[in-house]
Amino acid sequence: MAAATEVEVPADVAEDRPSAAEELVAQKREQRLRKFRELHLKRNEARKLNHQEVVEEDKRLKLPANWEAKKARLEWELQEEEKKKKVKLLEISAEDAERWERRKKRKNPDLGFSDYAAAQLRQYHRLTKQIKPDMESYERQREKHGEDFFPTSNSLLHGTHVPSSEEIDRMVLDLEKQIEKRDKYSRRRPYNDDADIDYINERNAKFNKKAERFYGKYTAEIKQNLERGTAV
Repeated sequence: MAAATEVEVPADVAEDRPSAAEELVAQKREQRLRKFRELHLKRNEARKLNHQEVVEEDKRLKLPANWEAKKARLEWELQEEEKKKKVKLLEISAEDAERWERRKKRKNPDLGFSDYAAAQLRQYHRLTKQIKPDMESYERQREKHGEDFFPTSNSLLHGTHVPSSEEIDRMVLDLEKQIEKRDKYSRRRPYNDDADIDYINERNAKFNKKAERFYGKYTAEIKQNLERGTAV
C-alpha cells in the first residue's frame, strides 16, 4: 500500500476558516435582528390601529340609537338640495347669468348686512374711491414746506393746514348725501294712535308685527272669536 502522505494546510487558509464561520454567524444574527425590528414595527402599527378602532367604537356607542337613520336622511336631503340647485341653474337665462357674473366681478359688491365693521369698511372703500387727488395743490404744498412736507418725529406741521373753501364745500356736500341716503334706509315708522295696543314695550311690538305678518292669516278667526267672546 502506498504510504499515507501528510498534506500541509497553509497557515493563512487555516485562519480564514474561523473567520468565514464568524461571518456566517454575524449574517444570521443580522437577519434575526432585522426580522425582530420588522415585527416590532408591525406590533406598533397594530397597536395604533387597535387604539383608533377602540376610539371609533366608543364614538359610535355614544351616538344616539337612530344616528345612522338621521345621517342617511341628511345625506339624502343634501343630495336633493344639489339636484334642486342644478335644476334651478338650468332655468336661468343667459342674460341673468351674465348679470350675476358682472355683479360678482364688482370690486365693492353689496353682499347685505353682516356686521357694523363690514358695513363701515365697505363705506370707507366707497368714499376713498371717490377721492380724486389734486396734483397741483400737492406740488404747491410740497414746494411750500420743503423737507417738512414729509414729516418725521421732529416735524410740527400738525394743525397748521387750513382747507380751502372748495374742499369744505365738497365735504359738506358729501355729508349731506350721506345723511339723505341714511334717512331713506333708516326712517322711523309713523305711530298710529288708532291701532290696538297689544304690546308691553317696543321690542314686544316688533315681535307681534313679525308674528302677525307670518301667522296672521292662520290666527285671524281665533283672534276675532276672542274679541267677540265666542271662542270655544
